[in-house]
Formats: sequence, C-alpha cells, structure tokens
Amino acid sequence: MDQIMSLPFGVALAALFAIVMIRVNATYWLGRGAVAGFAHTRFGASLENPKAARAQALIRRWGPYAVVVSFLTIGLQTAVNLAAGAARMPLRRYVPAAIVGSVLWAVLYATIGLAALEAWLAVAAASPVGAAVAIAAVAILVVVIVMARRRRAAAKSADTVV
Repeated sequence: MDQIMSLPFGVALAALFAIVMIRVNATYWLGRGAVAGFAHTRFGASLENPKAARAQALIRRWGPYAVVVSFLTIGLQTAVNLAAGAARMPLRRYVPAAIVGSVLWAVLYATIGLAALEAWLAVAAASPVGAAVAIAAVAILVVVIVMARRRRAAAKSADTVV
C-alpha cells in the first residue's frame, strides 16, 4: 500500500483502476465459470449463500446499476460481480458498468480511502487501545442501526398484516 501511496496521484489512480478492473472482471468470469462448470460440485453451494442470493436479486432487478453501486459498498462488490457472471449478464451491459464503477472506486480510494487508511494506521500505531475502542464503537453503531431497521421493518409488516 505504501508503494501506491507514494506514487503521483494520476499514476496511483491509474494503478488502482487497473487493479480493480482486473479483479472485478476475474470475479465476473469466475461467476460464469462457476455456473457452467462447478454448479454440481462443492463450489456450487457458494452461489447459494445469503450474500450471493442478495446480489442475484440486485442483478435481476437493477443489472448494470447494481454493478456500479456495488463499488461504493463494503462486502457486496465481489458478490455482485460474481452474481453478474453467474447470471450471465451480457458483456455489452457489464463492461461499461464495471468501467464506471472502477473509476468511482479508484477515485474514492485514491483520495478519501488512502487518507483514511493512513490516518487509521497512525491511530493504531499511536494507541492500539484507542484503535480497539474505535472499532468497538463502530461495531456498536452498526448493531444499533441494524436493530432499529429490523424493528421498523417488523412494525411495518405487522401494520400491513393487520
């Protein structure tokens, strides 16, 4: 990471774009190959996990838009690109979406992402306890948000049923 951070901005941006394009296209083709050749092996089950199922639903509903938006998420990008391949999204729709998403990801990562990573590493180096407390605070915040959303969804479904 230090090597990329030490490059001029334009070069770092191009390197990040190339890295993510290679990764997402490899993931897309892995998805296509998984459906074609590995559906009946132990690897086929990975296409049925909850993340992959959510990604498949996004692909069916939103297609290329889901691919672009996935680049702005954490943890869903790989599943969406794998699902795009597994769903055999036509390349004429996938490639432009992958390019737009890769540009977004590279710009965000080259600006905010690397600065945030550098700041986080400085905090962790200066105070490992402080870093642990920050992680715990973020985890608690995520749990509170998820629980609130679930309660709201349950209340909505209860109102709909009645």
